Amino acid sequence: MDRTIDFWFDFSSPYSYIASEWIGALAARHGRRVSWHAILLGVTFQAAELKSPVSHPLKREYSLRDFPRSARYEGLPYRMPPVFPIPTQNAARVFWWLHDTRGAEAAEAWAHAGLRAVFTRGVVLSEAPALRALAAEQGLDADACERVWNDPRWKARLKRANDEAIAAGVFGAPFFVVDGEPFWGNDRRPQIERWLASGPF
Repeated sequence: MDRTIDFWFDFSSPYSYIASEWIGALAARHGRRVSWHAILLGVTFQAAELKSPVSHPLKREYSLRDFPRSARYEGLPYRMPPVFPIPTQNAARVFWWLHDTRGAEAAEAWAHAGLRAVFTRGVVLSEAPALRALAAEQGLDADACERVWNDPRWKARLKRANDEAIAAGVFGAPFFVVDGEPFWGNDRRPQIERWLASGPF
């Protein structure tokens, strides 16, 4: 049996940030590993003919209340970035560059750093100086990272990841697949935990 939990996330997704902080420990408790996939929510929304919740006035007010509440529920720090949502393709391209050249652990570390920067410090990762600064904080060569996010090879790599996500039925983030079973949303944690503990229900 495949022991992998697939985890799709976007650097601009508050719920992805929250889920990123519990999925590793949850998987480890059940002898599983997590395969991280950086994607662009806008691409999946377009494929599913959806819009971001914050683009609807009623949903926006609820969502802006629920983001910090959900973080508090998990005992996590949370700070709403001054610009939201933001385009995250450059951070995602660096993720895939690290994944394919340095391994999954390096990419996961970058994902954690990026999500925490956005949602605990309010860093606007869509701005090149901010992304370069984060790269330097993480011991990466900022010039090399900037070359990566402008390189057609890594642009194509992110496009492939988005295409694969859509093919897998992903239409939002965080999105998980466990034993072929899809789970959408940070609030699916109890269902995932039960599935891993007891099997299909």
